[in-house]
This record gives sequence, structure tokens and C-alpha cells, in this order.
Amino acid sequence: MSEQSSILEGVLEVWARDVREHNPERVASYFTEDAVFQGFDPRHTVGRPGITAYYDKQPVGLDPDYRVQEVRPLGDDAFLAFVDIDFARPSGEVIPTHLTLALVRDGAEWLIEQYHVSKIGA
Repeated sequence: MSEQSSILEGVLEVWARDVREHNPERVASYFTEDAVFQGFDPRHTVGRPGITAYYDKQPVGLDPDYRVQEVRPLGDDAFLAFVDIDFARPSGEVIPTHLTLALVRDGAEWLIEQYHVSKIGA
């Protein structure tokens, strides 16, 4: 596993845990202060307050199951990632998606700077 793949796995692991635990502030803390975020809403948002609001309105018990498909370096301090995620709702409905991420190094941390999810088949 490459260093960037390992970093990505670490970020996704805590992101998924905090989505499951419905902790929107913690989820938003994995993003840069000025992150561009496109979830299922028709409009994107920029910054942690909008990301927090997005995850706050998600159902308690939402369970993301992710599979990394590709990691592409952009330099020493940035990379792109392509991930498939099945979001299981508490009702049992599963929403298959593609996720594109850009991660950047911020001091000792790696944060999500760009997040774009799209439903498969939508």
C-alpha cells in the first residue's frame, strides 16, 4: 500500500466512524476550513459550517461502507482519490455512490479540500 493510500484509509476510517456516530462537527473537522463540498444537495457548499449542517441533517445510523478505487498523487502535499461508497440508511436502503476527494497536507494533518459524491445510476 502506498503512503497516500495509507493516509486516505486513515482519513476515511475516522470520517466513516463519525458519520455512523452522527457527529457532524467531528466529520467537518476532517475538511479544510475552505473545503468545497458537494453532497446529495443540489448546491455545493464551501467551508466547515456548511459541511457540519449537511451531516447534521443526515439520518442517525447512516452507515458508509467504502472501497478505495484509485489514488493519484498531485505532489508531496496533495493527492486525489476515487472511492466507491455504499451509504446504508437505517431503513435498510443502500445508496451506491462514487466519491472524488482531494486531500492536502496541513502541517502534520491530512485534510479533505474537495469532496464530490454522485449517486451511481443517477
